[in-house]
Amino acid sequence: MEDKRLEATARLLEVMNTLRRECPWDREQTFDSLRSNTIEETYELADAITDHNMEGIKEELGDLLLHVVFYSKLGEEQGAFDFGEVADALCDKLIYRHPHVYGDIHANTPDEVKENWEALKLRKKNRKTGTLGGVPRSLPAMVKAYRVGEKAAGAGFDWEKKEDVWKKVREELGEVEAEMKSGRKTDLEGEFGDLFFALINACRLYGVDPESALERTNKKFIRRFNYMEQQAAAKGNTLHEMPLDAMEELWQEAKGNEK
Repeated sequence: MEDKRLEATARLLEVMNTLRRECPWDREQTFDSLRSNTIEETYELADAITDHNMEGIKEELGDLLLHVVFYSKLGEEQGAFDFGEVADALCDKLIYRHPHVYGDIHANTPDEVKENWEALKLRKKNRKTGTLGGVPRSLPAMVKAYRVGEKAAGAGFDWEKKEDVWKKVREELGEVEAEMKSGRKTDLEGEFGDLFFALINACRLYGVDPESALERTNKKFIRRFNYMEQQAAAKGNTLHEMPLDAMEELWQEAKGNEK
């Protein structure tokens, strides 16, 4: 099994060499030109994971691996690094950040492992920007909020009991309602942001991925809304021609069909 994996890796690297040498499109690519495609492939993998589509996950992992190999080839051509150095650097990092496996540090729970991981990251990189410096600027806002909360918690800045987060959620909800009454749109946006941030922290404390949770609701809404449109069309109507109570009846039908 291990030999097959090594053979497949060597084959992939050789295919990349050939494409970079002989394909007009591949020859023209740069770090900058590939960036947006890498982001797209990452989201396609995320979609496959959300759908628990194993064939899709395998395919999208391959597409993402192509980008790792491609960037490594570009680095090799510039004399900066190659695929082997990327892999070796990753191994070194993993070993350093798992002293409970490769050293004499004890970490008996996932939370202890995460705390050690964040502390080691900060110590190793000696970030001038501090604990939150490692959060990528271009992360989507929801993912960024989750990571910021994780990193702050890793430094000890967190609620003593997870139940305490609901007091913060209620506080932020009250401030949203107050700003809605005031009519100040700029302040209202800020208060909604604070409410979202509190809810995302609640997700973190209760072991829920907010991105996956929201996407699950998105898909559920789309599925039910599509049902409403189909049922309305079957009766020769469109939704905007129907009264709200009739649409609500179709919505409840859609919900009932899912049980």
